[in-house]
Amino acid sequence: MGKLFLVRHGESEWNILNKVQGQSNTNLTDKGREQARMTAKRLLDYKIDLIFSSDLNRAFETAKIIGDLLDLKVNTFKELREIKFGVWEGLTREEIINKYEKEHIIWMTEPHKLNLPEAEKLIDLQERLLKTVNNIIKNNKDKNILIVSHGAAIKSLILGILGIDISFYNKFTISNASLSIIDYRDYSPVLRLFNDTNHLREVKD
Repeated sequence: MGKLFLVRHGESEWNILNKVQGQSNTNLTDKGREQARMTAKRLLDYKIDLIFSSDLNRAFETAKIIGDLLDLKVNTFKELREIKFGVWEGLTREEIINKYEKEHIIWMTEPHKLNLPEAEKLIDLQERLLKTVNNIIKNNKDKNILIVSHGAAIKSLILGILGIDISFYNKFTISNASLSIIDYRDYSPVLRLFNDTNHLREVKD
């Protein structure tokens, strides 16, 4: 029985500025690097066989810190990137509310219905992640696989794996450097752990 370990990247420069990142290439903060180190120590408790990561800096650096401790190479896939947020990327929440009030309300209440210029829809994000991760699992049967990605990407992926409709997207949250685990059992994938951050207790603000 293989397991899928899902880790969101550590705190990034735009996280602390409250800016929408999407596929913009932002870097980790010092706190984010410490979060990644603590996550790596947590993962020592498991036998991780392979690491795959989004190619965006904040995710790859998180994965590289983990991989260095676990002595594993990081395989990058652009298909594991965050949702493309189009015209929202680089804007703060306040700026979005001021410029795109109607669209912001949709995102907060019915995010699966949001259709922004130059952006992906949630269902397209989910299909991208599912296709990529299913291929990874198919090619690495019964392995323990770590995937380092992004908040919206991980949420949509988990919903897809569990067969939960994408309309439930806004009922869940994925924190920086959190760990979620899915067991791939013969009869069904089972969510064993979700958005766990116990390993970050010693990280200073």
